[in-house]
Amino acid sequence: MSSPTIDLIAAVLFAAALLHTFTASRFERLSRRFPRHAGLLHLLGEVEVVFGFWAIVLALVLALVAGGGHALDYVESRNYTEPLFVFVVMVIAGSRPVLQTVRAALDATARLMPLPRPVAATWLGLAVVPLLGSLITEPAAMTIAALMLAPLVFRPGMPERAKYLALGVLFVNVSIGGTLTAYAAPPVLMVASTWQWDSAFMLAQFGWKAALAVVLNATVATFLLREPLRALAVSPIQAPDTLRVPLAVVLVHLLLLAGVVLLAHHPVAFLGLFLLFLGFAQAYTRHQDPLLIREALLVAFFLAGLVVLGGLQRWWLQPIVSGLEPLALFFGALGLTAVTDNAALTYLGSLVPGMSEAAQYMLVAGAVAGGGLTVIANAPNPAGVALLRGGFEDGSIGAGGLLLGALGPTAVTALAFLLL
Repeated sequence: MSSPTIDLIAAVLFAAALLHTFTASRFERLSRRFPRHAGLLHLLGEVEVVFGFWAIVLALVLALVAGGGHALDYVESRNYTEPLFVFVVMVIAGSRPVLQTVRAALDATARLMPLPRPVAATWLGLAVVPLLGSLITEPAAMTIAALMLAPLVFRPGMPERAKYLALGVLFVNVSIGGTLTAYAAPPVLMVASTWQWDSAFMLAQFGWKAALAVVLNATVATFLLREPLRALAVSPIQAPDTLRVPLAVVLVHLLLLAGVVLLAHHPVAFLGLFLLFLGFAQAYTRHQDPLLIREALLVAFFLAGLVVLGGLQRWWLQPIVSGLEPLALFFGALGLTAVTDNAALTYLGSLVPGMSEAAQYMLVAGAVAGGGLTVIANAPNPAGVALLRGGFEDGSIGAGGLLLGALGPTAVTALAFLLL
């Protein structure tokens, strides 16, 4: 479904959605200024709602321009596997049995480190958990890291500037932390089959460089946050004894999570496992906290909206990707990632015939390096926003603050991929 008129309409609405993400916090302030319309303004201030909202606008405009049948055909032609997968992984990974297991392991590790426990736990959340994303997928790593860091960093008493620094490091590290394997990072998944990249290739070409950047970013951020972290007497990452979950329940949750990860490209199969998870969680509610259904649905709505809006941006994105030399392609991909999902960007690159190996490397390196610059740059970012925004002033995360917080770790990552 493409014509000059439709392409122009889609580009204008995509630009409107981008502008909306940068001004979402203003709607939150307006909701208090105009209480009569607070509900609508609060809804428009939800970052996760933005792209879904504008995707609905696009569908309505397409129905007026091209007819309702054509609009429905286009919307139904899009692939929604990624939004569905992120929704399922976010709910399962955020359940008490999974979080308890991760927290227990990280708390035991923090005890062994020669640092105050809150400082050690923060470093583990910014470094180790993002790297685990290469095994459990980036959305799961983002969910676990966000829930773990929320009481440590994203809390009252922590300066806002420090929170944005930690958020920028977390988003960048999750974006590159999934590149040690060929199945965990969405922008890698989009090209791995086409370009025949396996996990051994990813580890040799990307993984070790990403790991060094993750460790450096996390270490610098933790050092800068050390003073307010020391104010915490004890690390709150460990669950109280009264909340212990039986081992059998933990194993069922972990097996279901592993099954969803292994079946990530088969929505019918992993949705079946998710229904099994919901039934099991309902049967053992005493071992559960409230599931993250609302937060996960908002994130899925955001990503589905991005899929719908992004599908009509190929006419201007693909010529840019195909017309750049390798080094220029790296910086072009890094910049374009900030205004479009990095998986969509690498997917368009995979459609370019005859792309050299150097250009392939530069495209993916730039895409993952820029994955922390904005909320839309990397698929797991909306999950982090949904779980952490309550710790910020006005209950919202400013796009400008996130951009500034991510610039430093993005520069470190870019240097690692270009020079090592």
